[in-house]
Amino acid sequence: MTSLLRLEHAAFGYAGRTVVADVNLDVESGAFLGIVGPNGAGKTTLFRGILGLIPPLAGRVERAHGAVGYVPQRETLDPIFPLTVEEVVHMGAYGRLKGWRSLPRAERDLAQASLARVGLGDSARTAFSALSGGQRQRVLIARALMMRPRLLLLDEPTSGVDRGAEAHILELLLELNREQGLAILLVSHQIGMVRDAVQGCLWVADGKVQAGDARTLLAPERLDELYAAHGGEER
Repeated sequence: MTSLLRLEHAAFGYAGRTVVADVNLDVESGAFLGIVGPNGAGKTTLFRGILGLIPPLAGRVERAHGAVGYVPQRETLDPIFPLTVEEVVHMGAYGRLKGWRSLPRAERDLAQASLARVGLGDSARTAFSALSGGQRQRVLIARALMMRPRLLLLDEPTSGVDRGAEAHILELLLELNREQGLAILLVSHQIGMVRDAVQGCLWVADGKVQAGDARTLLAPERLDELYAAHGGEER
């Protein structure tokens, strides 16, 4: 297996203050991992460190070159400058094709294939702002696929969508993982969904990270222990 992301005793925080410390993680091709934990426990800080948005305060972070695609929780585009679904997806190629003013045919074909892959092949000319929350999230996944990633990082991919859209997004991620071997790492507050979908998970609480098998670590009886140790915060 190829290592796409490796953290060795990494610590992250802000202005020299550590929020989460001593993180060890090795994400290989084909992995499907979740990051979960109580609110305010450091999940976002860890995710920002993994993305490279904040530097490590200690330890090492290694990412395979050009391997990572990112899907934000949501994206609001200014209605004064309306973009079509197709144009939003095209954005995913611009960082990789520096200096291009327009996309080559091969990239436009990839954009259409990426939209088809997320079930929105007939919506290329639709205004992004006119889509539902679940549809927008699938467009953002298509945009990330334009980067030709081997590892996809997602921030709360099912936040704010209905159950039908949640199921559609989750099934899409499972297919990308199973059929294309795409490694996936997602942050979510929906523990039941994570437990049923991912292979392994990171439990983030009180500045520490505990790794384990998702079904074992997130079993209801184990969760009671984890939340009690954190101070009894309700799930």
